[in-house]
Amino acid sequence: MLDNINFEYYDSVDSTNDRIKERAHAGEKQGLVISAGTQTAGKGRIGRKWESPKHDSIATSMLLTPQEISLEAVPTITVVAAMAVRDALSRLYGLEGKIKWPNDIVLDGKKICGILTEMEMKDGNVWFVVVGIGVNVHNKSFDEEIAFKATSVDLELKKANRDGETGHRAELTKAIWESFKRYYNIFIKTQDMSGLKEEYERNLANFGERVRIEAQENSYEAIAKGITAKGELIVEVDKKEQIIRTGEVSVRGIYGYV
Repeated sequence: MLDNINFEYYDSVDSTNDRIKERAHAGEKQGLVISAGTQTAGKGRIGRKWESPKHDSIATSMLLTPQEISLEAVPTITVVAAMAVRDALSRLYGLEGKIKWPNDIVLDGKKICGILTEMEMKDGNVWFVVVGIGVNVHNKSFDEEIAFKATSVDLELKKANRDGETGHRAELTKAIWESFKRYYNIFIKTQDMSGLKEEYERNLANFGERVRIEAQENSYEAIAKGITAKGELIVEVDKKEQIIRTGEVSVRGIYGYV
């Protein structure tokens, strides 16, 4: 179980995930959170770089040392983290995001956060897990290649005609990890999504709609039907259900990112 959360903040780091790994190797206890004003070498999924403009976005990571967790349960922690970000945005700002499977939070069809979970093993068992979360907060614009699919807390508050209201990075960071603690403690009891599946599906983007599955070998259309207890995506293809596992598979809307 995750009990205490210990927050540390630095103005600039290479990567909050890498800092957590260093501390884990030094014997740090579970619950350490390292956040930074900016990252010089932030990482995203599938080896992508994650931009962290100085004091505009949240860059934060937590150390987990789950006892006797199965290797196959570790990827599901990323799904749990997505629920925490969505919940925090809703509670603090009334921004009701959807989860684009497995772990992207989208508002008005645009992505507001990125999540990267990494782990290390020792003696054939999971040694520790690092959950890294990046959230766009004050960003007013984005690079051309991602502008069509990226947004921020401040931009979404402005769209909602709440001029003058802005996000607060420290407040949101704390709220995210408080939500994560609650969801994680439900997850870790069974090491699956059985206690969270209903809520996740309620907030799943494209639930019951057609999506495009993009794999390395090919791409095809399917209907999103929900998730399994392991957090895998259930889709229907030619009236037959298939299971989509996390990895280098992307799920897109038929006419755009969502």
